[in-house]
Amino acid sequence: MNERIKDIASLFKMRLGFFVVVSAILGWFMAVDSMDIRSFLMLTIGGYLLTGASNGLNQIIEKRVDGLMTRTSNRPLPTGRMGTGAALTYSVIAGGIGLFCLFGLNPLSGWLGVTALVSYAFIYTPLKAKTTMSVFVGAIPGALPPMIGYVAATGDFGIEPGTLFAVQFMWQFPHFWAIAWLAHDDYQKAGYFMLPFRAGRTKQSAWQIFVYTLFCIPASLLPWALPTGDPMVGNIALIVAVLCGLLFAVPAFRLHQTLDMKHARTLMFASFAYLPIVQLAFVLDKI
Repeated sequence: MNERIKDIASLFKMRLGFFVVVSAILGWFMAVDSMDIRSFLMLTIGGYLLTGASNGLNQIIEKRVDGLMTRTSNRPLPTGRMGTGAALTYSVIAGGIGLFCLFGLNPLSGWLGVTALVSYAFIYTPLKAKTTMSVFVGAIPGALPPMIGYVAATGDFGIEPGTLFAVQFMWQFPHFWAIAWLAHDDYQKAGYFMLPFRAGRTKQSAWQIFVYTLFCIPASLLPWALPTGDPMVGNIALIVAVLCGLLFAVPAFRLHQTLDMKHARTLMFASFAYLPIVQLAFVLDKI
């Protein structure tokens, strides 16, 4: 039983799901004035299960190529510890419950959840073997969680959740490209071209990573600079966002100068810290 639970956790990428749900929760806190435990739990459970379902469907589709790559070869499906039918059952049940929770909050957050699931599992996943533009496509569902959280609280879509989407959308590029730089050789075994250019770990790719890291700074200022004249956050969040953006750009600049794996690894870890710090600063400054 313990081994099966571990395999389900691996299928659903539960640790990754935690970070996804945190961004949705922080988006939710940007919209609420008081704590509603029921809504909070429905968003948390729904978001967690929907993320797990998306990852499960992704692994079903990529079962063969996962077996070719060192970083994924020990997953439950390529090793045979779990059958495709069982994985599909778990994913469908999780996705169904997750969408039930989001639609239970309001229809718009539910449909955004459907968009995230479909675009990640059925559009981004097959594109990975065809074009480097798959990263752009994958950044869309990857940036939806804070928007879903905000819309789950308000039931309305507008420029405010759009700014939260933009912040996380732009962050996706340096975050994922740092991972792709480290895993480039492994991705090549599966025929995936995940860096900006097919040539791989080049100055051209590193330059684009650096530029997109800098783009995170103006994107992070959008909640402060709303054209409505009613900013979501104040000057403290502005300062935190700018400082974090500059620090985030340092390892990206060093990667461009050296093409060294250690700077790609530093950039990856910096990306893990950058987003939650900036989003938490948004929430705390709003309070």
